[in-house]
Amino acid sequence: MSEKPKPSETSGRILLIRNTYASLLSYQKAEVIYDVTFHFTHRFLRRGDRTVDQMVQAARSGKQNILEGNKAASSSKETELKLTSVARASLEELLDDYRDFLRVRDLPLWSKNSKEAVYVRNMGRVTPQKFDIYKDIVLTRRADIVANLAVCLVHQANYLLDRQLEGLEREFLKKGGLRERMTSARLQSRGATK
Repeated sequence: MSEKPKPSETSGRILLIRNTYASLLSYQKAEVIYDVTFHFTHRFLRRGDRTVDQMVQAARSGKQNILEGNKAASSSKETELKLTSVARASLEELLDDYRDFLRVRDLPLWSKNSKEAVYVRNMGRVTPQKFDIYKDIVLTRRADIVANLAVCLVHQANYLLDRQLEGLEREFLKKGGLRERMTSARLQSRGATK
């Protein structure tokens, strides 16, 4: 979710001060997904396979667009919404790559309520989310296990991003964006000088 500025931070301010992107659980998950994807592609895909670059770039795009959207929020709600949405789309693309990896190799895709998926979901409740939580599995288990772990993590991140986007939309509808704050500040300033 997007952090709300403290009341003292918004008084008379046009550009809102936001908490750091690193405190967003969606960003933490996306960073873990990037690390998992980096190790997965280098362990299980052939060097020179275009899928390696595509998967790593999709994972990177998910992470970086959350960061950029959060940093753009002080001056543009529209940009924050757009970049958060791009992050969501990038992770959806990555999810499809992991599913394809399993499908074309006739490897099982865990069901949502399988004991393995539930185990990963429970790991996903640890905060803050860090790669170290998953490192042993990613570096030592078979390709199908690591791919399914990644699928679970992407589902978790997508869920968080969906909630984040809903919150951003509500916040925009309630408070507006930079233009509204600028207009309000200008009107207050004019009223104070009269």
